[in-house]
Amino acid sequence: MFETAELGQRIDDATFDEQETVMRNALLDEQQRLREGGFPVLVLFAGLDKAGTGDAVNVLNAWMDPRWIQTEAYGAPSSESQQRPAFWRFWRDMPPRGVIGLRLSAWYRQPFEARLAGRIDDLDFEKAMHRIKVFEQMLADDGALIVKFWMHLSKKAQKKKIAALKKDPATAWRVSESDEAQHAQYDEVVRLGERMILRTDAGNAPWHIVEGADPNFRRLRVGTLLHAAMEAASNRAEARRQLPRVVPGEDEEEARPETRPRSILQRVVMPAKLPKSEYEEQLPLLQGRLHRAYREAAERGVTLLAAFEGWDAGGKGGAIRRVTAALDARTYRVIPIAAPNDEEKARHYLWRFWRHLPRRGRVTIFDRSWYGRVLVERIEGFATPREWMRAYAEINDFEQQLVEDGAVLAKFWLHITREEQEQRFQDRMDTPHKRWKITDEDWRNRARWDEYEAAVHDMIERTSTRLAPWTIVPGNQKRYARLHVLRTLAEALEQRLEALG
Repeated sequence: MFETAELGQRIDDATFDEQETVMRNALLDEQQRLREGGFPVLVLFAGLDKAGTGDAVNVLNAWMDPRWIQTEAYGAPSSESQQRPAFWRFWRDMPPRGVIGLRLSAWYRQPFEARLAGRIDDLDFEKAMHRIKVFEQMLADDGALIVKFWMHLSKKAQKKKIAALKKDPATAWRVSESDEAQHAQYDEVVRLGERMILRTDAGNAPWHIVEGADPNFRRLRVGTLLHAAMEAASNRAEARRQLPRVVPGEDEEEARPETRPRSILQRVVMPAKLPKSEYEEQLPLLQGRLHRAYREAAERGVTLLAAFEGWDAGGKGGAIRRVTAALDARTYRVIPIAAPNDEEKARHYLWRFWRHLPRRGRVTIFDRSWYGRVLVERIEGFATPREWMRAYAEINDFEQQLVEDGAVLAKFWLHITREEQEQRFQDRMDTPHKRWKITDEDWRNRARWDEYEAAVHDMIERTSTRLAPWTIVPGNQKRYARLHVLRTLAEALEQRLEALG
């Protein structure tokens, strides 16, 4: 695999000086097209020490407009990152559309170094490569251009480079113990690098192996490959913009509400009315139970994440307030989710949820959640059928990462009947201090009840998993629903604590 990057290719200074200006202008032109094209670019650098990774990043920053470049170098996770899932820091730093993100090592470094040092076995390494491939596929599906460079040196060239740097007092500081340690493991590093490339090379996230011995050659080679990738991606984006916009529903055969199979919501049984006295007796008991479980979970570093979805006027706010009354205000956050703002629209739809993940032992409650992708965005046409259909797998992967990192994830659908919703809407209209809660959008959503019900059925069918099951809460009785939510959260935490022993 690496033989093609051990040919001793060189470019003389005169030729480089002549081609550098051409390359710089070409990259600037493509960078401007990128600003108009509406997609992010991720350029990843990995490879052998002293093969010019840092130099390549510096040159790209010099050749292009640095205002639209974000450079991140990833070492060992910080204490902040260690408190969250492994990919949190990469999502946090995700560049917006129109911006180039230069990444040194990025998500490849940890599993690569861990396998090289024997801290993980082959199976864990394969799992890590699969996770990376799924992640990159998700970004590419959303329009990101991903270009990956393995900067290479022959064993002889690396040894010569290290010796030359050490010999000169002005550059000796550039050689670290880790550089010499890697050279001592050169054969193992190259074998593992080949395996990594084979597992993660893809048409939408290709690897390019660059010979790094000669600075002039590697700089122009990186620039040429990046320019070609950006040009092709911008051409594809322009071609897509010329296509007629597909009207939601035209390219999908959605069964009509009257012909669809019975939905899971139609089997929900509303309980008998719960007396106020019984509610007032059970409420503090369940809140106390939740508080005890939550406090022990916090001490043991268990994160609690709760996502609330449901019909408009379904009682999410009231249920959330009864939950937070059982928690320490210093340790939880409630995140209300509305339509995405410009900053959020410029990135993958999951970005705004990743960035709100708490550190271990804390609680985050989402009032509406990432499921908007397969609910309102599906129904209103804000996401294309292709986008919302692939979102089920993307969401399952997201939730799997949360749970595998140790979080307790509870998902609630607060269900009320059409008749109950109409009554609550009318009550809001008739109550001055509640009138702000009702909007024209609520009435429009109500008119599309059958479509939303079908979407909820599909959502539960596709995303209620063993790791992250849905809890459908009968909500016509607000008192019953609030107790049901409290009991479910307490039980989920208790089960996790019992499993921890």
